[in-house]
Amino acid sequence: MLKGILAKKVGMTQILFEGRVEPVTVLQAGPCVVTQIKTKDIDGYNAVQVGFIEKKKNVNKAKAGHFKKASVTPKLFLREFRVEDASKFQLGQTFTADVFAINDYLNATGPDKGRGFQGVVKRFGFKGGPGSHGSNFHRAPGGIGGRVRVAGHIWKGRRMPGHMGMETKTALNLQVLLVDKDENIILVKGSVPGSNSTMLVLKASKSSVRLIGRDEKRKAEESARLAMIAAKEKAEKEKKKTPVKPAGGKK
Repeated sequence: MLKGILAKKVGMTQILFEGRVEPVTVLQAGPCVVTQIKTKDIDGYNAVQVGFIEKKKNVNKAKAGHFKKASVTPKLFLREFRVEDASKFQLGQTFTADVFAINDYLNATGPDKGRGFQGVVKRFGFKGGPGSHGSNFHRAPGGIGGRVRVAGHIWKGRRMPGHMGMETKTALNLQVLLVDKDENIILVKGSVPGSNSTMLVLKASKSSVRLIGRDEKRKAEESARLAMIAAKEKAEKEKKKTPVKPAGGKK
């Protein structure tokens, strides 16, 4: 089974999970189809190319031939997943949201929100100057080192105003709280990069085994704690029911 899938961010909401209200992101995960299989003998590595969302126009001849070879309709979003054995997959094979299960952990990769051209205060968190009247230095970057080495020279990497956002980001170790195979919906705890309708790549977390073991340990500790509290309350009730003998004995 391919431990990864392509998805589209639908939005955020909240659900009741194990007695707690959790913020979740709704992801439309699949159905995805295999459009190309790469092997180590031919391509130098083993991988599976997967496509998501049908593309109805602006498909050139090269792409049309590529999809026709796989006997699938043209897809809008294509990504590769490295696999150990590519012979286990077939062209046109379909993957749905059930590649993940409840309590699995995954990583979501995609472009974050674009915020256009921004200054250094918003882009990098610069403090800026005084905000009172009379100040001519409010949100400017300050000195940029024009005479450090050569007149007009600016060091490479200087933080300055510029385009902000639309960078590839990865949200790590997101817990899967619900999987709906029929509707291809996955709910993950927390937020993922991008705005609504952003295309994302979901992959199984490398720390999944460790995190699942941690959750099971916490559940066992919580169950033991609740059992101890219940036993203590029961003992106190039994103690109250027991009649108290009068002091001094019989007369």
